[in-house]
Amino acid sequence: MTVGVTRNNISIVLQRPRYPENIGSAARAMCNMGLTSLVVVDPDIWDEQRIRRLATHAAAPVVDRIQRFDSLDTALASFGHVVGTTARLGGQRPVIKSPEILAQILIPLSANNQVAILFGSEDRGLTNDDLKYCHQLVNIPTAGFASLNLAQAVMVVCYCLSAAAQANPPAFCPRLAKRIELDHMYAELAAALVQIGYMHPQNPDYWMARIRRFFSRLSLRAGEVGIIRGICRQIHWYGDKRYADGLKERGKA
Repeated sequence: MTVGVTRNNISIVLQRPRYPENIGSAARAMCNMGLTSLVVVDPDIWDEQRIRRLATHAAAPVVDRIQRFDSLDTALASFGHVVGTTARLGGQRPVIKSPEILAQILIPLSANNQVAILFGSEDRGLTNDDLKYCHQLVNIPTAGFASLNLAQAVMVVCYCLSAAAQANPPAFCPRLAKRIELDHMYAELAAALVQIGYMHPQNPDYWMARIRRFFSRLSLRAGEVGIIRGICRQIHWYGDKRYADGLKERGKA
């Protein structure tokens, strides 16, 4: 028996798409490959008639179910795993080199976790600020010219997901911490590291980006995130207590 990705747990997320036609074409590509969950974040233009024209009647159910959000952090809050797509490579963007490899990774992950595949805007792709929400990145290899139409990129990734299969049942993958749980953890961790002097309060983003990449490799569960948040709260408590004790000592002096 072969096992594939759990399609009902996969969502395509379009960040700041510029053209309604690309939203409709992406919906059509998803319909072709059996995916139904489309999330649209902060589109430049929302014109449902133009979206439906390119989606065609067949993909109307995908369009009917589109979820719209104003911000990426809100859109990704419920996902346990987020994959960003990128054409740019480099030290700050360690990537999986093909959607086929990604699909194999997502077979066990998608069984118990909601997975988001994130695509950036047509002109800029995903920004560094967008990438902080991603657990990993994937690149679609091309022959020199790396720029793909948004709907084309969606089709390639959706095809690889739909075609992926493993002959044996994959290893069990537990429910991972949701994006919103991780974001709360990172906020508390950043505050704690600033409080103990590990990070400069004026520019914490550099170190936090590295810390995010480190934790993303660990596939944290909700309980593990709770432990880290508990440690951060204890650091705050101890720091505040030491400060208050110092004021009392100076008052006595």
